[in-house]
Amino acid sequence: MKRWLLLSVCLLATLAASGQDVSKQSERKRKIEEEISFIDNQLKAITSKQKASTQQLTLIQRRVTDRKALISEIDRKIAGINDRMTAKQREINRLQKELDTLRTYQENLIRNTYKNRDSRVWFMYLLSSENIGQGYRRYAFLKNLADAVHEQAGKIREKQGELQAERDSMADIKAELQASRLERESEYKKLQAEEKKSKEDIKKLAKSEKQYRADLAAKRKEVERLDKEIQKILRSTVADQKKDKTKVDTALSDQFAKNKGKLPWPLKQGVITERFGVHNHPVYTNLKLPDNPGVTFSTTKGAEVYCVFDGEVRKIVMMPGYNQCVLVQHGSYFTFYCKLAKVSVKSGQKIKTGDVIGTLEADGNGSSLHFQIWNGTQKQNPEQWLKR
Repeated sequence: MKRWLLLSVCLLATLAASGQDVSKQSERKRKIEEEISFIDNQLKAITSKQKASTQQLTLIQRRVTDRKALISEIDRKIAGINDRMTAKQREINRLQKELDTLRTYQENLIRNTYKNRDSRVWFMYLLSSENIGQGYRRYAFLKNLADAVHEQAGKIREKQGELQAERDSMADIKAELQASRLERESEYKKLQAEEKKSKEDIKKLAKSEKQYRADLAAKRKEVERLDKEIQKILRSTVADQKKDKTKVDTALSDQFAKNKGKLPWPLKQGVITERFGVHNHPVYTNLKLPDNPGVTFSTTKGAEVYCVFDGEVRKIVMMPGYNQCVLVQHGSYFTFYCKLAKVSVKSGQKIKTGDVIGTLEADGNGSSLHFQIWNGTQKQNPEQWLKR
């Protein structure tokens, strides 16, 4: 009995853990599917007249990466379903064994009842008792024997019902497994098509290296100007605080630091198309892209930009190639939001997490946001700070 109880507890624990895993997998899968859908819309927003661009290629390659991640999630789901099937089969085997035991016991009861099926035999058995006590015990035995047969029949019917329910559940799990395998096959076909499109775009881009190098040189100058300007602003801000002996809000700094990896995105929807740091070009692999002090998001046209943490607006500047930029201070930390067409805040204004900073300028049929995080004058990788 104790052994069956232990097995049942282990099975329940396994199923509970499996349920939690399924919930997490479903959430991850939903987020990946949302990003793929968003990327599809961004690619549609790029006009058909436009030539192949690195932005298109980046979005397509990101979609390929997401599609692979989605397939991995489906594979994990399939593995989880197989685990559930194994656990369910163990439960079916256990119930079948219990049912076999009940049937064996019932057969013995029926056999004994059959031997004493003649009521005259029962009557003589009672009359042959030596005293009233023995007679009562014999009567109780015969009555209990009859009751036990009926009770055992009820237990067998109940166990048969449990077993059938488990078999029906197993059939549902098998159907879920089949649906997941078909979904995986469909996603894999989409992945193959996207990888083919990526290779085609690479070939198109490879033919315009001269033009791209010229565009890249201009882009590098824009990045360098922005980098110099923001470092100048930060050095000036830190120097002013020291000069005026203004205390940095250490409590706010600590709160900001504690939220590393938990900060909300500055957009409702978006996908990162330019990552932090130095990277090689996806086509001209011997060519290094400008050192990116932040990240660039591709998003919907004219999207609103939100503050990622409580702070104070320190500066609003205009930069060639980046339009309007807003610098927000969070103690010793700073966040920088660029490519704004309209700014909704003022210098010196206190703002909260989620407050609207402004709206982005149109970039074709979409928009881009350049976003940076600094600790004093030390640039940070925003992807390590933002919630995944």
